[in-house]
Amino acid sequence: MVVGESIVVFCGVYIYTGVLCGVNDDHIELESPKLVYDTGSLTKGDWRDAQDLPSPWRIQKAGIESWGPAKC
Repeated sequence: MVVGESIVVFCGVYIYTGVLCGVNDDHIELESPKLVYDTGSLTKGDWRDAQDLPSPWRIQKAGIESWGPAKC
């Protein structure tokens, strides 16, 4: 994971997006986080439905299934 980049994180139930601002042994931390309810196209455009979360938002690493760069 690259600190300072926009990423999308797929967990067991939820999808999160935001700017990765921290990583430690237990969790990652996102700035400007959103909870994504409907992705729309996964490769371009805006999220179809993404709701703001309080910043920063922390996600336990054990719950992460996959992650990658956020769509542009």
